Amino acid sequence: MLPSALRPATESMTLLVAAVIVHDRENGRVLLLRRGPSAKFAQGLWDLPTGKTDPGEPVTATAVRELREETGLVVDPAALRLAHLIHGAWGVESPNGFLTVVFATDQWSGEPRNAEPAKHSQVRWTDIAAIPEEFVPSTYGALHSYLAGDSAVSLHGWDA
Repeated sequence: MLPSALRPATESMTLLVAAVIVHDRENGRVLLLRRGPSAKFAQGLWDLPTGKTDPGEPVTATAVRELREETGLVVDPAALRLAHLIHGAWGVESPNGFLTVVFATDQWSGEPRNAEPAKHSQVRWTDIAAIPEEFVPSTYGALHSYLAGDSAVSLHGWDA
């Protein structure tokens, strides 16, 4: 970690976020969650397990932690593969932008459950041919890019 004198002011920081595509290749499905009515943003929309990094936390540790906290699934950081990067110009909790590192895994332990019912109304397996359109736009694009076999960078909210 950088000494405090070298760290940028919090107000100007870009928020670092991790998301995880849990891909059950054998059954052709992915794990999705639906944001609940009290979610901070995108209430009622589907999303990937996603969360922001804690201070001093590597983004892979964030991915593992958030997946466990939201769905109860446990994944080894070594089983995560980089799937997509999303650079957003702004967000509800990130007025100065966010960078979401989207990982994919096909190795986990446990059975999915809604481990944060105050934030999410559902956690469920979804057939890859039936991804709902009522989805957080940035992660929707990342998921479809991954399923198409692409690894890419998406820009959201930037002027063209």
